[in-house]
Parts: sequence; structure tokens; C-alpha cells
Amino acid sequence: MIVRSLKDIENTERHVKAASGTWESKRIVLAKEKVGFSLHETVLYAGTETSMWYANHIEAVLCVEGEAELTNDETGETHWIEPGTMYLLDGHERHTMRPKTDFRCVCVFNPPVTGREDHDENGVYPLLTEEG
Repeated sequence: MIVRSLKDIENTERHVKAASGTWESKRIVLAKEKVGFSLHETVLYAGTETSMWYANHIEAVLCVEGEAELTNDETGETHWIEPGTMYLLDGHERHTMRPKTDFRCVCVFNPPVTGREDHDENGVYPLLTEEG
């Protein structure tokens, strides 16, 4: 059994701050736990814009605080995301988030991330694996 709090993660290697300066993520469960998914609490900062494309992962996101506009960059369709709203990137959709307030969400990734990932120039997380 693993029990871990967000306070335990603050200012450790599991507390990742994006090079872009638009978000930070606390990686609660990672690939090294070997459970088949990773679990994160992520905050996207108000007034920023983050374009992403999880070409190597499926991501489910549940908003728990704040509001943001989600745009499917492939279709132009927009969605208003607020607490209690979930979105699932089951088709590896390129998308952009525009938080109107600080936007806190819980994210699940499959395959799991290692905790070292950040978005590249295309908004993609590389597919990294744990040794052993």
C-alpha cells in the first residue's frame, strides 16, 4: 500500500515546474510504482496558454478548481472546463488550455510517466521508461 500526500511531494523531484512557466505538477503516482498509470495534481496558471499533444499517452483530466477554455486544435471546437468537468484525450488530440483563473486538476496518464517529462516544442511528452 502506498500513502502519499501532496505536502510530501512539494519541492521534491516529483514536483515538476514546466520550462514554459505556465504550469506545475505534483506527480503522485509514477511509472516506478508499476501500477500501469500515473496520477498527478496539476495547476495551470491564470492568463497563460499551453498547447499540448499527448502523442504517446492517453490522458484523463478532472477539474477540481478554477476555470479554463479547452480548444481541440484539430477541429477548433472549444469547451468550458470548470470544477466537476472531465475531459479525456482518447484520440491523442492536439489541444490548448487557456485558464481564466488558476486551474487545478487531477490527471491520469497511460502509459504512466516517469516524472521527468516536460512538453517539447510540439507540446508532446516523450515516451520515457523506467529501467528495470
